[in-house]
Amino acid sequence: MRMRRNHVLAALPLVGLALVLVFFVRRPALDVQTLFSADPGQGPCSPVTVVHPPDGALFPPDIAPPTFHWSAEGLTCDTWAIRLRFQDDQNDIDILVREPRWVPDRPLWETIKRRTLEEPAEMIVVGVNRSGPTGILARGRVSFATSSDEVGAPLFYREVNLPFVEAVKDPTKIRWRFGSISSETVPSVVLENVPVCGNCHSFPRDAGVLAMDVDYANSKGSYVMTPVAEEMTLATSDIITWNDYRKEDGEQTFGLLSQISPDGRYVVSTVKDRSVFVATPGLAFSQLFFPIKGILCIYDRQTGQFSALPGADDPRYVQSNPTWSPDGKHIVFARSEAYSLRADDKSKVLLGREDCAEFLDEGKLFLYDLYRIAFNDGKGGAPEPIRGASGDGMSNYFARYSPDGRWIVFCKARSFMLLQPDSQLYIIPAEGGEPRKLRCNTARMNSWHSWSPNGRWLVFSSKAHSDYTQLFLTHIDEAGQSSPAVCLSRLTAPDRAANIPEFVNVSPVAIRKIHEQFLNDYSFVRAGDAFFRAQDTDGAIREYRKALELNPKNVWAHRRLGFLFFNVKEQYDEGLKHLRTALELEPRDPRTHHDLGMALLYRGQLDAATAHLAEAIRGMPKGLDSQYDPVRMRHSLGQALLAQGRSPEARHWLSEALILDPNCAEAHYGLALALTDAEKPEDVIAHYTAAVRLNPRVDNSPALHDYISGFYLSRRAFQPALVHETRALELARMTGDALLIRTFEERVQICRQLVQPAGAR
Repeated sequence: MRMRRNHVLAALPLVGLALVLVFFVRRPALDVQTLFSADPGQGPCSPVTVVHPPDGALFPPDIAPPTFHWSAEGLTCDTWAIRLRFQDDQNDIDILVREPRWVPDRPLWETIKRRTLEEPAEMIVVGVNRSGPTGILARGRVSFATSSDEVGAPLFYREVNLPFVEAVKDPTKIRWRFGSISSETVPSVVLENVPVCGNCHSFPRDAGVLAMDVDYANSKGSYVMTPVAEEMTLATSDIITWNDYRKEDGEQTFGLLSQISPDGRYVVSTVKDRSVFVATPGLAFSQLFFPIKGILCIYDRQTGQFSALPGADDPRYVQSNPTWSPDGKHIVFARSEAYSLRADDKSKVLLGREDCAEFLDEGKLFLYDLYRIAFNDGKGGAPEPIRGASGDGMSNYFARYSPDGRWIVFCKARSFMLLQPDSQLYIIPAEGGEPRKLRCNTARMNSWHSWSPNGRWLVFSSKAHSDYTQLFLTHIDEAGQSSPAVCLSRLTAPDRAANIPEFVNVSPVAIRKIHEQFLNDYSFVRAGDAFFRAQDTDGAIREYRKALELNPKNVWAHRRLGFLFFNVKEQYDEGLKHLRTALELEPRDPRTHHDLGMALLYRGQLDAATAHLAEAIRGMPKGLDSQYDPVRMRHSLGQALLAQGRSPEARHWLSEALILDPNCAEAHYGLALALTDAEKPEDVIAHYTAAVRLNPRVDNSPALHDYISGFYLSRRAFQPALVHETRALELARMTGDALLIRTFEERVQICRQLVQPAGAR
C-alpha cells in the first residue's frame, strides 16, 4: 500500500493564500486532511455537478491552465475543498477555495500535467459551510488525464457580437483573433474595425495564404486572398468576385463557404446561389442560414479563370459547403434537391423572413447528404453519395478530412445547415462507412470543426456553457475515438461568440496584424442597409452619411436618406432634397422615381407625383427589389391617379396589380374607391369585402362607407346601411374634420330612425 501525505492549500498564489489565512484566523480552522479522512465518499450528501472538465477529459500538454468549475444547486456551501489523487506514489494535492471554481497557477498546472501524462487523476470536490455543523454537504468527482500528443499549432478564429442582426448592422464589431492554446491571456485581435462583413476563411496546407469571404464594393460575392505575414494587408488588388463566373447571366452570387485547395492553387465555392438568411429571435440561435440553390465553381489562381466543376454543377440540386481531401484529389460537398419557395423572387440571393414562411412557420425541413467527387484538375466526375452521411433522414453537412486522409468528421442535425441546436459531430472512414457519434459532443450545438495539423486534435464550436459560442477541444486517437471535450475558455471574450476556428500550420507569432485597405462608400451603404432592414433609422442614417462623405455622388445613399427623412423622420424638405439629388445623379433610376413620386403624392403635388410613378413602372425590371415589386408599383400609381380624380386610369393600374397578386388588400381597397363613380356598387362592395378580409387595417375611407351605405339605403336594407354609416363616422372622427363629423352624425341618425320599426318612430 502506498503512503500519501495531504497538503492543505498546496500551491495557492500568495495573495490568495493570505486571504484564506485571514479567513482561517476569523473562523475555526478547517482541517482538509481530517475532512477527507472522515469522509469515505459514501455518506449522505448532495451531489456536486462538475461542469468542467467532463469526466474522462484529456488535456493536451501545451494547453494553458484551464478553469475547473462545478455547481451544487440550492446548497449553502461557502467553502470548497478539492483533492487531486494521482496514480503515482507521490502526494495528493489539496486545494481550498471559496467559490465553485478554480484555476491552477502555471507551476502547479505544469506539475499536474506531468503527473497525469497518460495516467488519469481523480478530482474530488466537496462543499462545506464553515458556520454550520461539521461535515460535508456536497460531493462530486471526475477524472482527467494529459495526452502525450501536442496540438502544435495556433488558432485563427472569428468573434461575433450577438444577436446576429447586430453584427450585420455594424460589422466593425466583428474581430479575428490568432494565438496559441498555451496562452494564459486572450489571444491578440489581429483584424478588427472592418466596415464590411467577413465570413469563412481558410488556409492551404503550408499556410502561405489567407483566403476569406468579404463584402466588398457592391458585391457580396467578393473574396480576398493575401500572403500570410506578420503584418498583412487585405488590399483591393487581392480581391476577386464570384460574380465574374458567367457574368453575362446577370445573376448575383453570394459565394458560400469557399475553401482554398491544399496546394493553394484553386478555390472552390458555391455560385449562382440562393440562401435562406433570416435573423431569428433570441440570443443563442439568432440566425437561420442555409442554401437552397447553387453549383460548385472553381477559381484557378494561376490562370485567373472561373469554371463550373462538372458533376457538381447540376442546377436541379443545391451543391454547397465543399471541402478538399488532403491530397487535393477529391472534394466532398453537401447536396440536396434545389428548392423554389412559394413566395419566389428569383432576383434575390438572400431570402428574408417574408420569403420563407414554409421553413419558419410551417415546419418544413431541408436535408443535405454528403457527396464525393473527383477533382481531376477541374474536370470533375460523377458525384457519389458517401455511405454513413447520406440517405438517413437527417441533414449531413460541414465535412472535414483528417490531415492523413483517413477520416471525415461532419455534422448531423435534424434539418438545415450550420448553427443548429441539435447538431452533433460524427466520424466515418474517408471512403464511407458506419457513422460513429463522437464522445466529445456537448448538449447544445457542435459545429465549425477543424483538425490540428498532426491530426490528433479537433477544435469545434459549442454553446454548451453559454449562449455565446465557445471553442472546445477533443483528442482523436488512431481508431478515430474522441475524448470528452475541454473548453478553451481563455480564448474568447465573454460577450462574443467564437466561430470558424481553424488550426494554422505556422508559429503562434506568424500573424501579428491584418490591415484592410478596401474601405469605400459601398461598405457603409451595406452597413446602412443592415440598419435599414432592422428598422434602426438613426443607425441607417449615420452609415449612409458616412458613405456620402466618401462619395457625395452615391445614388443609393441619397435615395435611402430621402426615404428615411421623408417617411420616418418626417423631415420633408431634407427628404426631398436627397431624393432630387439622387434623381439628378441617375435620372433613369426607377426606384428614385417611385420614392420621389410617393413623397410628392403625400405633399399634394399630384401631377408631378403621377408622372414620377408612371416613369418608375416604365423603367422598373420585374423583381428588382422587394420594396419595389410590380404589384406595389401599380398600386402606387393607381393611388396617385385616384387622388387626381382620374378614376378610369386608376382602375386600369389597380386591376393590373390584382392580376399579378389577387390577394393584394391595398389594390382591392383602391379599386373599390375607384369604382364608386362607375355605377357598379356590387363590384365596389365585393372589392371592399375582399380588402378587409385580407387586411382590415386598409379600411380608412369614410367616403367609401358612405357610398356603400347609400347603396344599401337604395335597396331599403337599413341595418347594413347603418353599419357602414357608423363606420364612416368612426373614420371621420379620426380625421378631426368637424364639418365631416357633423355630416356623418346626421346621416347615422337618419339610418337609425329608418332601422326602428314604424310603430316606434
